[in-house]
Amino acid sequence: MIKSGDKLPLNITLWKSQPVAADGSCPIAQKVTSGDLFANKKVVLFALPGAFTPTCSSKHLPGFIALSDKIKSKGIQNIYCLSTDNHFVNSAWSKDQKAAPAVDIISDGNSEFTKAIGLEFDGSAFGLGKDRTQRYAMIVDNGVVGYFGLEGAGEFEKSKAETVLEHL
Repeated sequence: MIKSGDKLPLNITLWKSQPVAADGSCPIAQKVTSGDLFANKKVVLFALPGAFTPTCSSKHLPGFIALSDKIKSKGIQNIYCLSTDNHFVNSAWSKDQKAAPAVDIISDGNSEFTKAIGLEFDGSAFGLGKDRTQRYAMIVDNGVVGYFGLEGAGEFEKSKAETVLEHL
């Protein structure tokens, strides 16, 4: 499992959600690598089990949207929200939550990044599917993990926006 001081893998394909079209359809997301997201910049990455789920939609993502200006004023270039949902779901969720331009929604639909950093869990018992990402937040500087807050089951303290802001 990833920890503070570790370097993130920079060669994994991910998908950055794009704005929903005027007709309501979700476009193909922008293909990016983890290196595009994390190399040569200071960012916040937070991850959550699924779009449209209660804590994710009522607390986690809205907290980062609300505090995005304060977080970015501390030298953070981007705020990324990662889920293992497919990029079409994430585009619709981004629109619903009015996430852009404050937070970029990143899809790890094949769970490759999540597995590479050892933060996957089986969400089958909750109807979420087998390969989901745990809830966490991290501050990443040039691909290296600084603050890392991993939540236990049912917890929401270490990965919330206010906690991340305290660590900047």
